[in-house]
Amino acid sequence: MKKICVLGLGYIGLPTAAVLATHGFSVVGVDVNAAVVGTINNGGIHIKEPGLNTLVQAAIKSGNLVVRTRPETADAFIIAVSTPLKNREADLSYVKSAAESIVPYLERGNLVILESTVPPKTTEELLIPILEQTKLRAGEDFYLAHCPERVLPGNILKEIIENDRIIGGINPESAVKAKDLYSTFVSGIIYLTDATTAEMVKVIENTYRDVNIALANELSRICMKLGMNVWEVIELANKHPRVNLLSPGPGVGGHCLAVDPWFVVEKAPQVAKLIRLSRGINDEQPQFVVSMI
Repeated sequence: MKKICVLGLGYIGLPTAAVLATHGFSVVGVDVNAAVVGTINNGGIHIKEPGLNTLVQAAIKSGNLVVRTRPETADAFIIAVSTPLKNREADLSYVKSAAESIVPYLERGNLVILESTVPPKTTEELLIPILEQTKLRAGEDFYLAHCPERVLPGNILKEIIENDRIIGGINPESAVKAKDLYSTFVSGIIYLTDATTAEMVKVIENTYRDVNIALANELSRICMKLGMNVWEVIELANKHPRVNLLSPGPGVGGHCLAVDPWFVVEKAPQVAKLIRLSRGINDEQPQFVVSMI
């Protein structure tokens, strides 16, 4: 693989494109927003991330990174578009549009990777039917994998290289092909699985944190009602070798924690009772803090 096309130049796609370019790949960065493309081509960036502007400028000047509003033929395509929440369900319209834009350029032997955080079974149920409009068969004529991002904004350039990665292929050959690409710049351990498992791993990582935050937030309300000091309760409870309560706060923010749990609830609404309840607790927490003030 020599030429990579990265679709979506947000806080995941742009660093990924720049890192690949500085590791010797010919990279075409694609974004449907012409203003974003113009900003990058003029040597700027539209997102705030330490060190990213310098890296992007180096990639552009080297000639290894070019930015366009449409994809081109390539050896591999990486979809890194956003998946916002809409009515407590994943809005996959950007993923769908990105996949459809690849169809005219997909060739036998290509690799397609979905990095966007999505509900389980998205690769299988959404991407495969779209990409197979080419009459090429996924897993036979082209490779397809899900490799979710696992980085923290503000530390992306370090974590995109050093963090362990999960790669899920629609078949073992696809997972291995994706690993071959990521191994060129990832120093962390790369674990291989199937695509649906990889999708669930990403959303359940943030769901785990959300549920634990909800427990701490609910404990804060209980302690206030009973006239107790929640901070002392947590400190003393955490003296137990198998207890690690988090600290309560004004709710849950960031790009992912308030969104990803709903992706799980969406796929199993009758079963994901604890996850739904935890989301409700954390959504109510800002108003609880306001009422305290």
